[in-house]
Amino acid sequence: QVQLVESGGGRVQPGGSLRLSCVVSASRFRIWTMGWHRQAPGKQRELVASITPGGTTNYVDSVKGRFTISRDNAKNTVYLQMNSLKPEDTAVYYCNTRGGDITSWGQGTQVTVSS
Repeated sequence: QVQLVESGGGRVQPGGSLRLSCVVSASRFRIWTMGWHRQAPGKQRELVASITPGGTTNYVDSVKGRFTISRDNAKNTVYLQMNSLKPEDTAVYYCNTRGGDITSWGQGTQVTVSS
């Protein structure tokens, strides 16, 4: 069973930065397009960023220019660098494939942006 372990969240002031990490326990990691998803209170989970095995990235408009997704295939790890954070970025952040195909989601990591 694939395990997803997210870390790096926390509480920051608007304009601050955080770097999230997700370790994926799967030998097929290197061939998957991975994504970071988030779910804010009372809202549906949304995909905010994705990265192909070759490193092509995509972002939802609300985070373009502020977030950067990357991966280290040797470490089975995907990262999300978040800069210029806004209160509306507050959510629990999860990693999974772009389509959310791994059925056992991790516990996520809470990001709170507040002054």
